[in-house]
Amino acid sequence: MTTSFPLLFVSHGAPLFAIEPGLAGQRLAELSRELPKPDAIVILSPHWMTRGEVSVTASTAPKTIHDFGGFPDALYQLQYPAPGAPALAEHIVGLLQTSGWKARLDPARGLDHGAWVPLLYLAPEADIPVVQVSMPSTLDTRQAWKLGEALKPLREMNILIVASGSLTHNLYEFRGNAIHGADYVKSFAAWTANALQTRNTEQLLDYQNYAPSAERAHPTNEHFLPLFIALGAAGEGYETRVLEGGVTYGVLAMDSYLFTSADSRGREIAQPIQGVA
Repeated sequence: MTTSFPLLFVSHGAPLFAIEPGLAGQRLAELSRELPKPDAIVILSPHWMTRGEVSVTASTAPKTIHDFGGFPDALYQLQYPAPGAPALAEHIVGLLQTSGWKARLDPARGLDHGAWVPLLYLAPEADIPVVQVSMPSTLDTRQAWKLGEALKPLREMNILIVASGSLTHNLYEFRGNAIHGADYVKSFAAWTANALQTRNTEQLLDYQNYAPSAERAHPTNEHFLPLFIALGAAGEGYETRVLEGGVTYGVLAMDSYLFTSADSRGREIAQPIQGVA
C-alpha cells in the first residue's frame, strides 16, 4: 500500500521574513518538527516563471539566489546550501511530459527567495534535497490546479511538495507603507480559509468573482496561483489546516495551509527513486 505525504501552501511574505520570523516563521518551524522527514522537497514559487514550458532545477548543489534589492546586508549573507536531486528532477520532467506539459531540466538555476526563505523554517538544517519547479507565465487558476495534479504522484514517494506564494500580495500598498489594509486582508484570508475547509473548489477557482476585495488582495494573481497548485496536488477529499501567520506591513497575510489526505497517517511510503534518498 502506498500513501500520500502531506503538502503545503506557504506565504513567503517579503524577503525580510528570512530574518524576521514572526508568527509565520514560528508556525512553520513547529510544523517542521511535527511532520515526518521527507526524502526530498519539491517547491514552486512565482519568483521563477518561465515562458512556454516548465523548467526543473537539476543541479547537484543549487545556489541561493538573492533576487531582491534594497534590504539589509544580513539578508545577502544568508545561504541555503541544500543539495539538489538530479534523478528526481528527471522524474519530474517525465511526470510533467506525461501530463501534457512541455518540460525541461535546468542545470544552472538555483533557488529563489520564494523557495529558500520558507525553507529556512521548514528544513533549517538544509540537509534535505530540494528541487524547484518553475511556474509557466501563462498560468490561470485552473491550469495551476492541473500543474499540481501532474505533480501529485510525488506525494507517494515520501516527497514534500511546497507551493510558495502569498495569501495576499498588494505591492502597491506595501511600497506605500500602508497600515490601513488589515481589514480587507483579514476578510480575504477568512474567505479563503472557509472555502478551503468546505472544499468549495469551484468558488476558489473563480475567486475573483467570489472573494471579498479579490482585486485589492491580488492586483496580479501570480502569488495566489501556488494555492491552486497545492489544491491540484491535494486531490479530492483533502483535509486542510490553517497555520496562522498574522499580517505583516498591514497588507501581507502570512497564513499557510497544510493539506493532508485520508491516507496521510500511518503511512507506508513507496520506494524512493535511486539517488533521491
